[in-house]
Amino acid sequence: MENFDVAIVGGGLAGLTASIYLAKAGRKVIVLEKSSRFGGRGMTINKNGICMNLGAHALYRGGAAFLTFNELGMNLPGGIPSTKAHGIWKRDIFTIPTDFRSILSTPLLSWSAKVQFLRLMIRLGNLNVGEIQKMSLTTWTENEIKDPMVRNIFYALCRTTTYTFAPTIQLASSVLKQIQLSIKEGVFYVDGGWETIITKLRDIANHVGVQFLAKKHVLEIEHYEDKQRIYCFDDEVFEVGTVIVTTPPKEACNIIKGAEGTSLHRWSEQSVPVTVAALDIGLRRLPNPTHQFALGLDQPIFFTNQSRAVKLSDDGSIAVSLIKYQNPALEMKHTHEDKEQLESTMDLLHPNWKREVVAQQYLPTIKVVYDFPHINRVETPGPNIPEMPGVYVAGDWAGHDEILADAAVASGKRAALHILKQSESEAVHHGNGAVI
Repeated sequence: MENFDVAIVGGGLAGLTASIYLAKAGRKVIVLEKSSRFGGRGMTINKNGICMNLGAHALYRGGAAFLTFNELGMNLPGGIPSTKAHGIWKRDIFTIPTDFRSILSTPLLSWSAKVQFLRLMIRLGNLNVGEIQKMSLTTWTENEIKDPMVRNIFYALCRTTTYTFAPTIQLASSVLKQIQLSIKEGVFYVDGGWETIITKLRDIANHVGVQFLAKKHVLEIEHYEDKQRIYCFDDEVFEVGTVIVTTPPKEACNIIKGAEGTSLHRWSEQSVPVTVAALDIGLRRLPNPTHQFALGLDQPIFFTNQSRAVKLSDDGSIAVSLIKYQNPALEMKHTHEDKEQLESTMDLLHPNWKREVVAQQYLPTIKVVYDFPHINRVETPGPNIPEMPGVYVAGDWAGHDEILADAAVASGKRAALHILKQSESEAVHHGNGAVI
């Protein structure tokens, strides 16, 4: 049996990122992925020649993922979409103010509200989010924004930038940081969908010697003092010094023997998964080219034409995405109504769109993240499980102040660097008889 220094369970963004940093430092790494494809929710599906992500995806240009990809030398093809946006209010469509001229001209806001909105935008740009006390987004918003319509627009921007609709528990400082990132840096769409990112990460990983096994479903991980034994469903067993588990937290608890008495159990118990209903549509043409990007102001919905910035088909077909944000604090009922609401939104924005359809997919409750910074978090998860030396976690739920893909990539890198630092400390200890 071939020996490895580190095994990584899960071949999504977190696992791939961690594998590269470890292999570049000389560690022998294997990635075990239970699916036939790598990438997790970063995979892209080709439907009738149109590249569809699992719901709308965007990289934040100043975020941890984008910066890490640059650090790894990844040259991602793609583009920066226009920020011109429309808002949907009471089944009518309005321009959302994004600059001084549109603030003055929008009929959505009274004159006093326009002044308040302008001041809010200036304040958000200069706000030190690190000084904000621990409070919910609702508490911060109700205290700081008095005009109801300004509040509606702000909440819509918060949903869009975090892909999360949980204002009563979302940590205000985390959301405001993401808003700042969106305002200052904007987002980046990727040609060919996020499969392009996964392919480039795998290419780098292969180049530095990472080994991959697909359809390798991990059944259990046993922790010992200086080694971890990994049992797979096909009876293959791996024994390594270090393991990084990038599965969702509850799954990690299930496969790591003895997890119920560790920090991992607390992290799992405090986690709040986020879901959306996602409708992705391939169109021969966009019926109304004016409506490229729209936010619901009185309902938690979102529309984007991703093809306005990137190439997602070979024949010029257009890929659009609609999202209905599902509040994790509320019990989900009648998810079939979400699809009807999204289709009704398309009817409003793009009449007769069904005549142009060449492909579509509907995901009624696709996971966005398995946790995010919220007021009920007792502690930030990972990267190491203190009670189990050599066992690490990473994933979108293991972010510290990052969220979404930024959390996945940052946690993967964080786990890898922690492992390398730990190895250096042990080398010093064994070499000199003391830890310096």
